[in-house]
Amino acid sequence: MTITAEHLGRAVDELGLAGRPVLVHAALRSFGEPLDGGADALTDALVDRGCTVLVPAFTEPHFGVAPPPSPPMRPARNGIDYSRPWPREPLAAPDVYTPGCGLVNPHLGAFPAALVARPGVHRGGHPLNSFAAVGPDAAALVRDQSPVDVYAPLRALAERDGRSLLIGVGLNRMTVLHLAEQQSGRRLFRRWARTGDGRTALVEVGSCSEGFPRLEPLLRARARTTTVGAARWLAHPVREVLAAVAPVLAAEPGLTRCSAECLACAHAASGGPVETVPLG
Repeated sequence: MTITAEHLGRAVDELGLAGRPVLVHAALRSFGEPLDGGADALTDALVDRGCTVLVPAFTEPHFGVAPPPSPPMRPARNGIDYSRPWPREPLAAPDVYTPGCGLVNPHLGAFPAALVARPGVHRGGHPLNSFAAVGPDAAALVRDQSPVDVYAPLRALAERDGRSLLIGVGLNRMTVLHLAEQQSGRRLFRRWARTGDGRTALVEVGSCSEGFPRLEPLLRARARTTTVGAARWLAHPVREVLAAVAPVLAAEPGLTRCSAECLACAHAASGGPVETVPLG
């Protein structure tokens, strides 16, 4: 069997996604069968029904830099053990991120990479955690994203009554839950990126998401599901998710801790970083 545009379009209709902005997290291998047209076929199936497709297009391995030695640039409770060596070697990239760089963290898979390469794509201005979009509301969704406002596209998605769509992946890939963390009162973690004038600046990023599946009982009744091939599609209304999850995390900060050993989860549950110097 080959997954065709007809199969994809039927799923979009079943989930009530037509005409909406949709944040998509997709593992194309989860279909278990060849996808006719590849990653672009999935985007086309959504855009052809009036959707705007939004994806994470993160570039931490390309543009992230090690924390500077200056203590004010190393906030406490920031999800990092500063005594350990910086673990990443940057991938080959220009010195400074631009929305037109065409780069995406390869660990995000084929779908975001294909969308970023499409004509007419719009991409946010965050050097490590940008979002990219195509479709009628693409420019509006990503317009306000900046190094000091990483989740502006997700707020715009909620304002437009958008959906989060998980295809063959779990809640640990549901990025809108990071915005719920922020709305619960947590500060987002700080990381470091080079600016156009050669400085190293603090920018906002999310926390560990491996404990997000613990929210499944809370989210179950709000989800619509269907299956294409072997891939389970799970669609959530973003506005409802934020309204449900943020107060729960405020009341139970440790609910989404993935393990007792995870420093990022511990620091997030404690409220996030202690501010030292301004972002940006």
